[in-house]
Amino acid sequence: MSSKKTVYAITLVAFLTAACSQREISYRRDINPIFQANCAICHTPGGAGYAKSGFSVGTYQDVMKGTRYGSVVSPGSSVGSTLVRLVKHQADTTINMPKNYTIDLTQHDNIVMPGVNARQLPERDIELITKWVDQGAKDN
Repeated sequence: MSSKKTVYAITLVAFLTAACSQREISYRRDINPIFQANCAICHTPGGAGYAKSGFSVGTYQDVMKGTRYGSVVSPGSSVGSTLVRLVKHQADTTINMPKNYTIDLTQHDNIVMPGVNARQLPERDIELITKWVDQGAKDN
């Protein structure tokens, strides 16, 4: 293979790799499942997190509405989004998310563990949320 063809092949592989890593993140396909699996237990009406902050992950509109104190997502800016800082554990330890919880089977109730017991989301989930916000936090 000539050196021109080699350079072309390497450039093409680099371009395709970059293009694949920059795919558009979908709220429905990528983000909502993360919220439902990790956040909805507390952040929907009736949950402890909802009662405390007014923040719900029930719908896209709820997420974009934010808390009773203001929005948590700044479309296009993960750095300026409270949601991203919370899931990256870059906030005060008492408000980092998601909290650990247990399920009281006798009362059929969810109990949020007190204190600073936030667990870390998988890095892939944090990366998806960050990219989604940076891509404009679209309802797609």
